[in-house]
Formats: sequence, structure tokens, C-alpha cells
Amino acid sequence: MSNVVGKTVCVTGASGYVASWLVKQLLLRGYNVNDSVRNPNDPRKTQHLLALEGAENRLKFFKADLLEEGSFDSVVEGCEGVFHTASPFFNDVAELIDPAVKGTLNVLNSCAKAASVKRVVLTSFIAAVAYERKPRTPDVVIDENWFTDPDYCKGLKLWYVISKTLAEDSAWKFAKEKGIDMVAINPAILNLFKGAQTFPNESVGWVNVKDVANAHIQAFEIPSAAGRYCLVERVAHYSELVNILHKLYPCLHLPQN
Repeated sequence: MSNVVGKTVCVTGASGYVASWLVKQLLLRGYNVNDSVRNPNDPRKTQHLLALEGAENRLKFFKADLLEEGSFDSVVEGCEGVFHTASPFFNDVAELIDPAVKGTLNVLNSCAKAASVKRVVLTSFIAAVAYERKPRTPDVVIDENWFTDPDYCKGLKLWYVISKTLAEDSAWKFAKEKGIDMVAINPAILNLFKGAQTFPNESVGWVNVKDVANAHIQAFEIPSAAGRYCLVERVAHYSELVNILHKLYPCLHLPQN
């Protein structure tokens, strides 16, 4: 897929953090991009995207709701690739699960009806891979063959992890049933501190959002791409990341070590 000029792709939830970087890179590569947002008239959701290079001529916004069946039909129509990055948001995290699954299936159902769609790239989460009951001995390697155990996560009250796991599981089953060519990207994602006074005393996986966006594009463009791709650049303690952010962005309100 080296010649992308004139090709149209769709990004769901385009105003999100990962999705915004994905839209930027797609436009820079020459794609026409259909973006779905809940409210195209909200400048807080669209202004930063409209300012991107290439947006004036090759970026188009669509109003779509993850929980509304058929809402994405017009968004994916004429698209060769669909990048499903959107996730529903609810204040009560326990209410995330059913909407996450339903939203993913609604998007995939629209893809199944669109003859133009050649591949779907699903944004999942490394946590949908890693939470198994297997012992974490030094010789154990977590890879794409792992799949998080939702029952195990319920005991830990990890509702967001459960929602992403069940959404991805449902997506794989639906894709197989409908014959959809799908690739999943499972990145370690940083939920920025947003004014928090403290940070967890733990080490986790991290990855650069630019690499995540590029991985999505590679998953679409490279014909041999298949299955799941775990993206973790390195494992580091939260304190190390806080120190790096303090140096790079001294004006940000971040927790003190």
C-alpha cells in the first residue's frame, strides 16, 4: 500500500490522545481521513485536528455515537482502512463493560457492511494481554498469545481492563464470523497525571504515543500484518517518568518525588 494518495481511511474517536496522533501521521502520509466524534461542533474536540497539516483538504468530520447501531455506516463508507480507537467513557467505571463491547461491535458491523473496507485496526490495551493467573517467574515472557482473564480482574476490580479485554475478545469473534481482516494493537498507555498529587509505587510498561500511531499505520499498510501486536518500549517505575516529565515540562503540575 505504498501509494496512499487518494486513499480514504476512518479513525473513530479522533479527538482522543492516541487517535489525534494517528490522524496527524495519516494526513502527513497523504491519506484522506474520515474522523468520527460525538460532537463535531465542539471546538475542544476538533480545533487541534483542524490545525493539522493537510486537514483543510483531506480531513472530514462525522457525528457518530458508539452506542447507536448503524451510526458508523456513513463514516466507514468508501474507506479502505478503519482504525477503531474510540472507547466509551462513563464516570462509573463498572458501567464501562457492556458499552465497550457494544460500541466495538457496532463499528465492526458497519465495517462488515462496507465493501470498501479491506482491513480494520483495533486499538486495544496491553492490560488485555497481561492479566493472567500464570506465575510471573523471571523466565516467563508475556507475548501476544496471552489473553487477560476477566474473572481474575473482577476480583481486583479492574473494570477498565475488563472492558478492553471483553471488547477485544468480542471483536475477534465477530471478525472471524464475518470474515473481517483485523489486526489488534495492544500498547502500554500512559494516563497522564492530570494534577495528581501522588503516583503509584510500581513499575509498568511505557511506550511513546508516536510509535503507537505509527504501529497502527504499519498494521494497515503491511499486508502480512496479522493478529495482535504488543507495544511496550520499556518498563520503568512511575518516579522515573515523573522525573523525565519534570525536566521536559517544568511548567506542568506534576507530583513531587
